[in-house]
Amino acid sequence: MGNLLCCVQVDQSTVAITEQFGKYQDVLQPGCHCLPWFLGYQLAGNLSLRVQQLDVRCETKTKDNVFVNVVASIQYRALAEKANDAFYKLSNTKGQIQAYVFDVIRASVPKLNLDDVFEQKNEIARAAMSAYGFEIVQTLIVDIEPDEHVKRAMNEINAAARMRVAANEKAEAEKILQIKRAEGEAESKYLSGLGIARQRQAIVDGLRDSVLGFSVNVPGTSAKDVMDMVLLTQYFDTMKEIGASSKSSAVFLPHGPGAVRDVASQIRDGLLQASVDH
Repeated sequence: MGNLLCCVQVDQSTVAITEQFGKYQDVLQPGCHCLPWFLGYQLAGNLSLRVQQLDVRCETKTKDNVFVNVVASIQYRALAEKANDAFYKLSNTKGQIQAYVFDVIRASVPKLNLDDVFEQKNEIARAAMSAYGFEIVQTLIVDIEPDEHVKRAMNEINAAARMRVAANEKAEAEKILQIKRAEGEAESKYLSGLGIARQRQAIVDGLRDSVLGFSVNVPGTSAKDVMDMVLLTQYFDTMKEIGASSKSSAVFLPHGPGAVRDVASQIRDGLLQASVDH
């Protein structure tokens, strides 16, 4: 009906290309237009101005000789002011845009190492096709896929690096534990030595007071008699402690109360010999 009345309708976000006797005539904007067909005018076709998307996969090589598949999503649209170029200059729009982006990617990626490709993927495919009536709004690098062997090798390298870091941290922790343990043992032995020294000092002070007190309270006794009695008392206390435990494996030699005098003589002779040497 519209053709009979020489009227055509152009939808929103669309432009129409008109021809007269096969020659480009004009670009019709959205709305209703009069197109007298009897004067040779005809509608050559419609051109969408909406943003369209084209997904492509491009194989290329990086600067460090690693082959990768670059998966890109091309968002493009026709330019309203250059609708005639977009309609007439390209015969296979999607195929030619794809080839154009391939060329840009293959010119950019070989200049970068593999790690830089992942870091600078937004800079890889900046292409423009305004000379052909199209605008590439954005080229999104959706994915970069190295060869499976390369990915496995990269994962192994990263895993080895993490294991080295973990091993170093573990070794450092063990070193700190050993240092702290050694410091604790040194402090413990120091305090134990202080305790033993104080214990022996207390024993010596107690024996001295006992000998002096006994000599004063019991006339006619000498310091030697008092020491022999103290050693005898210690002897019996020792034998009592040994006999109190059924699992004791200690053996006190020589055995017998008379041995206390021999032990006392040996101690006394050792002290006298030390005094003579000095």
